[in-house]
Amino acid sequence: QVQLVESGGGLVQAGDSLRLSCAASGRTFSIYGMGWFRQAPGKEREFVAAISPSSLSTKYKDAVKGRFTISRVNAKNTVYLQMNSLNAEDTAVYHCARAKLPGVMPYRIQENGDWGQGTQVTVSS
Repeated sequence: QVQLVESGGGLVQAGDSLRLSCAASGRTFSIYGMGWFRQAPGKEREFVAAISPSSLSTKYKDAVKGRFTISRVNAKNTVYLQMNSLNAEDTAVYHCARAKLPGVMPYRIQENGDWGQGTQVTVSS
């Protein structure tokens, strides 16, 4: 089982930017797709972005396209989420996740086997 630790959340104003990081333990980071999900109070966890093991493919929730960018540095066992032009609807706890199977880009919740504890992002309007 891999450990995932998110960081970079905080309280910002609408229009600001944040970069989230997720550090993974273990030696097999480079063969697994990674995803970012978020959960707002009273709502279900939802997909935000996913990236393939080699970074060749990415996928985004429609509401964040053009504002958020997912990336990874396999040599550092880290995946990032750059978030620009934040708005109040982006307020949530953001979790990173690792796919259950190698090579899968995990944009469905059930495709992920390991989850981080999350980092809070609060956007004031």
